[in-house]
Amino acid sequence: MATHGSATPPASPATLAEAYAECRRITRREAKNFYFAFLTLPAQQRQAIYVAYTFCRYCDDSVDAEGTPEEKLARISRLRHMLSETYDGRAAEPLFVGLADVAAKYRIPQQYFQEVLNGVESDLVKTRYADFEELRQYCYQVASVVGLICIHIFGYRGEEVARQHAIDLGLAMQLTNICRDVREDWDFGRVYLPQDEMQRFGVTEQDLASGTVTDSFAQLIQFQIDRAREYFVSGRGLLSYLPKRSRACPAALGFIYSGLLDRIERAGYNVFDDRITVSKGAKLALMTKAWLIGPWLK
Repeated sequence: MATHGSATPPASPATLAEAYAECRRITRREAKNFYFAFLTLPAQQRQAIYVAYTFCRYCDDSVDAEGTPEEKLARISRLRHMLSETYDGRAAEPLFVGLADVAAKYRIPQQYFQEVLNGVESDLVKTRYADFEELRQYCYQVASVVGLICIHIFGYRGEEVARQHAIDLGLAMQLTNICRDVREDWDFGRVYLPQDEMQRFGVTEQDLASGTVTDSFAQLIQFQIDRAREYFVSGRGLLSYLPKRSRACPAALGFIYSGLLDRIERAGYNVFDDRITVSKGAKLALMTKAWLIGPWLK
């Protein structure tokens, strides 16, 4: 198994039950794509994943909610402090009571959660990425480490090979988000499309502001889609390193997010007017597909 985090004393059953219930409510309300995939997990793993998702949701909300940059940095600082308290055995709020239990039970390194905070904090100080190498580091912090957290919960073999597949799956999913959320990110003042690639394809920030799907923009987004699909290929390699009962969750996520890429293409790369989504019926069909293929992998 992977490197271990520090253990924390267990919370009382009542407090712990309340913590898990709160994280489940938040996940069900907020996780439009993830929640369906999480349903494929055994109950104990599922509630642990709800806690991990809720932590990430708190991190995202700390920078996306209204407030001055100073207020947002203060929120992140508070989350860092609460995370440190959690690993020191002094968790208090429901999320962190649950996180203490999950971190101890599945031996998740504190550094993974710290990396998520590093990633969202960078959104406050960095709004452009010179090239893909810069972007990949950001994607690692906000998405790939989430994959590493998840495989601790799933259980895995293969050590570094499995971890690399998990990193690549997270990267593929974040690149998909970047393609889909060009308009939303622009409204927040952020451009995640690498600057050198925008220049190569002849796409300007004025094009993003106007929401115009030019031939150049379509080619740029197709380039990002092709890159994401390459990482999905590596990400699918993770499944063979997981217990059979855990495989359907990452398989379903891969199918759902790959489906978003297909829908961006079918929409003519218009990610400006309407948010690209996968329908509930399609998600259920993809979950069934994930259930069917997982156990047969060697």
